[in-house]
Amino acid sequence: MATNLAINDQLLNNALEIGGFRTTKDTVNAALEEFIQRRKAEDVINLFGQIDYDDHYDYKKMRSR
Repeated sequence: MATNLAINDQLLNNALEIGGFRTTKDTVNAALEEFIQRRKAEDVINLFGQIDYDDHYDYKKMRSR
């Protein structure tokens, strides 16, 4: 998929320098991967305190199968 994007040159150059990437394509792809990972992690973090656990669950019993 070919696209023409108006990307902030200062941000792109800063990302190239910090990331040590050779091309803008590598830089943008890495940035997108990190963005996706961060959003997925936020989704997991938002689950904290919302899951009810069984007080009688014995995890040690499951180890000795």
